[in-house]
Amino acid sequence: MQHRIRKVLTVATAVATAVSVVSCSSGSSGSTAASSSSTGAGASSSAAPTGSGAVGSGAAGSGASVPSGPAVKVKLQLQWFNQAQFGGYLAALDKGFYTEQGLDVTLLEGGTTIVPQTVLAQGQADYAIAWVPKALQSREQGAGITDVAQIFQRSGTTQVSFKDKNISTAADLKGKKVGNWGFGNEFELFAGMTKSGLDPAKDVTLVQQQFDENALLNGDIDAAQAMIYNEYAQVLEAKNPKTGKLYTPADFGVLKWTDQGTSMLQDAVWANTAKLADPAYQATTVKFLTASFKGWIYCASHATECRDIVVKKGSKLGASHQLWQMNEVSKLIWPSPAGIGIVNQADWDRTVKIAQSTKNADGKTVLTKAPGKDAFTNVYAKKAIDALKAQGADVTGSTFKPHHGDPQRRRSMIRTRCSLPPGR
Repeated sequence: MQHRIRKVLTVATAVATAVSVVSCSSGSSGSTAASSSSTGAGASSSAAPTGSGAVGSGAAGSGASVPSGPAVKVKLQLQWFNQAQFGGYLAALDKGFYTEQGLDVTLLEGGTTIVPQTVLAQGQADYAIAWVPKALQSREQGAGITDVAQIFQRSGTTQVSFKDKNISTAADLKGKKVGNWGFGNEFELFAGMTKSGLDPAKDVTLVQQQFDENALLNGDIDAAQAMIYNEYAQVLEAKNPKTGKLYTPADFGVLKWTDQGTSMLQDAVWANTAKLADPAYQATTVKFLTASFKGWIYCASHATECRDIVVKKGSKLGASHQLWQMNEVSKLIWPSPAGIGIVNQADWDRTVKIAQSTKNADGKTVLTKAPGKDAFTNVYAKKAIDALKAQGADVTGSTFKPHHGDPQRRRSMIRTRCSLPPGR
């Protein structure tokens, strides 16, 4: 059956809303990834090429003692450019937590042509951050990768609509123009509609949405795909042309797939499956996770400082936006009842089930079969948690209290909109 797909065409130089748009800097885009290293100039020469936007962090001056002997060089491939979505890793770098573990870590920024799990599988990085469904799809296609730490315990994907559209459940999307990014980002949406009894091919008008919220703000679509930590803040940073004031949360409805029961696991740390047979790589994995977890734990109670660390690394969006993102990302991580990084079997099974059974507009599923037993392991995360418990760290987030960042504080600043890559 032919699906009704209407393309939303945008022109990069046009400003269709009252929000000014500034093009993103090109120093770290395309196939060249910028990098930040825990030792600055001492980073591995095999790291990805450094763009003009690269920043070296130094050892961060945390006052921690440095283990004797040469540091183990480690490269982590991020999904996108430096932003608070990766705040824990940036904090671990800045505060010297990786150095404490005897690691010389280089963070490789992502870009529109960079697929993190592929970079990992090809041996160009030691670890990578990727959404679980996309990584499992790459794994099914031959990538030898394993989820060793499930950082995000909850999904951040939503459908945002103006309040007057009365969309509070997936069933309310019937008869509406529904935006989605595609490229594998749409499966929670399709699973939610299917679960509610809707046929995505008949009951809604599907719109190929650009990686921004312009189509929603312009009235071209009724519901837009948005990450709670990014694009939702962007609509709150936009000005209502009818009032001349910024929009507020009261102007919108936010449909969260976690509430609809069709959420899928997202940001995880992936390791090289074959290398996990090597005791040295096993030990490095535990050390890397220990320091990374410590970074996320630090950001849970130091949101403003972690925001500043992110901004210092050259984030593409402003300080207030990054504080919002830092807070919202932390809420996807904390609480972690079993401990940070632990894969919850029920969440994993639901993600795999949706990936195998839900079809997108092209009639395709993410997976054609269930992944093997070595697709994830909690062994290394548990060891890292034990090490942090010995230091008295709160590994479950029992004391976490969100810092209420306000993206609307950027009233006098030019808004920057950077298109986001598929499956960031």
